[in-house]
Amino acid sequence: MSNVVFAAKNRADAGSKGARRLRKEGRIPAVVYGRSGTALSIDMDALEFINSAKGISESTIVTINVDGITHQAFVKDTQRNITNGQVLHVDFYEVEAGVILRAKVSVHVHGNPVGVREGGILEAPLHDIEVECLPKDLPERLDVDIAELKVNQSIHVRDLKLGDGVRLISNPDQVVALVKFAKAEVEVAAETEAAAAEPAEAAKDGKEPAKEPAKDAKA
Repeated sequence: MSNVVFAAKNRADAGSKGARRLRKEGRIPAVVYGRSGTALSIDMDALEFINSAKGISESTIVTINVDGITHQAFVKDTQRNITNGQVLHVDFYEVEAGVILRAKVSVHVHGNPVGVREGGILEAPLHDIEVECLPKDLPERLDVDIAELKVNQSIHVRDLKLGDGVRLISNPDQVVALVKFAKAEVEVAAETEAAAAEPAEAAKDGKEPAKEPAKDAKA
């Protein structure tokens, strides 16, 4: 589990006017949503959030210390100013220890596949999977080594190692990574096969393959 901790304060003024005042003071208005539908309005230091939130994903469980009371939660949504990138508001979703949750876990591939070094093309279409587990068992991310992947080989979701207590929700047949021949090579191979098949097709129809006219013999 992540060791990211945010220090926060209870926010009494949850209106837009109060939110603007907080932003001017270098703080961010936020809400912690609970499983039962409760909502706790808080605010936190903007610089601390920006620095601590680097690298966390949707499946990272962080700790929010609100006036001495801690909450375990996901960062569910971060609203930003589209002009300057300023963080305007953050939504957290609280999790409870001992209660099974469902979450998305990011998938990261690494390594230079054998098949790519042999001229193939790597495709890695999947960026995350959905799992179900207790908060303590939730992986922050899944790193997949694809260095041994050869041409025409692939890795599927069912091949991922999730760990004890983690149940897969996503389709196990989804492709995580595959290496295939370059399109140009496939087209050349197809043209070669087609050209080789022409004489055979002509013979099947009872026709002789076309021949070049004989040149006149010189005296």
